[in-house]
Amino acid sequence: MIAHLRGTIDFIGKDHLIIDVGGMGYRVFVPAAVRDAAQTGRLIELATHLQIRDDAWVLFGFGTPAELELFELLLGVTGVGARTALAVLNAAPPERLREAIAHEQAEVLTRVPGIGPKTAKSIVFHLKDKVGIVTPDAEIQYLTDQDTEVIGALTALGYSVVEAQRALASLPRDEALEVEEKIRQALAYFAK
Repeated sequence: MIAHLRGTIDFIGKDHLIIDVGGMGYRVFVPAAVRDAAQTGRLIELATHLQIRDDAWVLFGFGTPAELELFELLLGVTGVGARTALAVLNAAPPERLREAIAHEQAEVLTRVPGIGPKTAKSIVFHLKDKVGIVTPDAEIQYLTDQDTEVIGALTALGYSVVEAQRALASLPRDEALEVEEKIRQALAYFAK
């Protein structure tokens, strides 16, 4: 089993990196945050999960052990494959996902492409006791439909998902802003 990789980034793909480790190139599928932070020629270290199927060996890499742990927990849920688990990790940081699962906020997971209400409820049911202790009155911040529209608009303009999420995080949460205004303020964030 390949537990981690440390090597130089040779190529950055849409959903993967090719990492040169001692002259051998490994294709590693990674969350968007890892891919967006990657730079060709730079050294990278990833915690990995190797999936062995009949037709292929597929390697998944994560920037932190917490991401890897949550990915592997998601794989334990019936109906959740590796690509779906990776999509869930692309939706929010692991801490926010753990909070949503612990607080039984299945609607947060239905915002992930490929996750319907039934799968979201299954994830919550199977993982709510495994994601760690979360304070009962903690405020859960997750993406609303407007937030998703803002991120979609910013990525369409050429910003990475991570950059779009940072800009969105800089916006005041207590104001009831229209989508257009949120986009305008997010663009102002980039102009700073």
